[in-house]
Amino acid sequence: MGWIGQTHKTYDLVILGGGPGGYAAAIRSRQLGRTVALVESEALGGTCLHHGCMPSKALLHGAEILSLARRAGEFGLRVDSIQPDFGRAVDHSQGVVQKLHGGLRHLMAQNKVDVYEGEGRLIAPDRIAVSSPSGETLELSGAWIVIATGSRVRGLSDLMPLPHLHAGQLYTSDEALLRRDLPESVVIVGGGAVGCEFAYLYSVYGVRVSLIECAPSLLPSEDGEVSAALKRSFKKRGVGVFTDTQIHSVREEGGRIEIETTQGPLTSAAILAAVGRTPNTEKIGCPAAGVALREGHVEVDEWMRTNVAHIFAVGDVTTRPALAHGAMAQGVAVAEQISGIHRLPVGPIPSAIYCQPQVASVGLTEAAARAAGHVVRVGRFPFSANGKAIAIGETEGFVKVVIGGTLPNDRILGAHIVGSAATELIGEFTLALSAGLGTEALMRAIHPHPTLSEAIPEAGGAAWGLALHM
Repeated sequence: MGWIGQTHKTYDLVILGGGPGGYAAAIRSRQLGRTVALVESEALGGTCLHHGCMPSKALLHGAEILSLARRAGEFGLRVDSIQPDFGRAVDHSQGVVQKLHGGLRHLMAQNKVDVYEGEGRLIAPDRIAVSSPSGETLELSGAWIVIATGSRVRGLSDLMPLPHLHAGQLYTSDEALLRRDLPESVVIVGGGAVGCEFAYLYSVYGVRVSLIECAPSLLPSEDGEVSAALKRSFKKRGVGVFTDTQIHSVREEGGRIEIETTQGPLTSAAILAAVGRTPNTEKIGCPAAGVALREGHVEVDEWMRTNVAHIFAVGDVTTRPALAHGAMAQGVAVAEQISGIHRLPVGPIPSAIYCQPQVASVGLTEAAARAAGHVVRVGRFPFSANGKAIAIGETEGFVKVVIGGTLPNDRILGAHIVGSAATELIGEFTLALSAGLGTEALMRAIHPHPTLSEAIPEAGGAAWGLALHM
């Protein structure tokens, strides 16, 4: 949106950042009758749409199709030739991004959100200055302010000294999503969600993958049994998994990268850094508005309020970082608070990791529940005992439910799934936790047969010795 001839505009709400948290807050606020300005320095949709969730999931789905095609004989299909084309897969993923970006711009126009494309920074507790790419400057005043500037990928050089490497030898997930060629081999540093997703993607396309994680397990924030199951699956796939491993040094030798680790040397054509993210707070003027930071994050309470009464913050920029879906929920919650709608704090927020087998969870792990002093029961149900999983050849993994208390007054404390459709199944557990339900509610709800979802009540029943098919 242009602002030729204007120097100042006033709104009920000004949002700094157009990612999932920012645009969700904008749409909900407009639904509630507020005037809204949204400032975005790059492109609507933020990291999730352009450098994360959407392009990566498009690529991962292509890998799943390729993997399934190679198994076609199991299902009575003859496939004589499979010719993967990673460049075309990248083209498809970027087409998805552009389509969704166009749809989001339409949503902003449809909801009458004023979008300002430019660099925004706080210059007072109620004002944001916006500098357009052409050099114009505009001040926006808001009775309420929402900071939703998200985070950026962290490079390996942020953590350790590195030698000069040739182009394409060291890159982050941002560059990897645009890279049309594949390295012959890669060392992925970081065994979190991003590292595991790329390990699966690359391995399906025939790249020799080594995955390094400094913590004792992959996906350190997930339940230990789930992490162990994923590690076993990756090793069967041929991925070298090195947990509890530190990197001592990196050097180039004859066009190859030599990496010295606590478990010995590794040699690779490339390194993919998947070592976390850094909040975008340096250039947004928090000191000018009196907004408190903690270790670079905007400090917020459970209602996403900063120390300045009328300023909120949502998503990865905060001390309560959230995945895209969590940021959207936070954005909606803030919009409703601003409009006087009383509501509880946001939560619980599920996690979802889209390698194969997929991993998804919500609530407490078994270890965390026990550490918190709960009387814990655990139910597990393997997909190898689920009829639909057997029929479609996806028997890897299990559903695990962590339960506190005793029947009939028990409560679900957490759920953890590793398996083909984990990210689609976790929503039922999220609803159960949000509603404070116990396992009887899961067991009494009739699930269609045959479906993978039948593993959910079976896992709940297993905690009490009541599973039917195990």
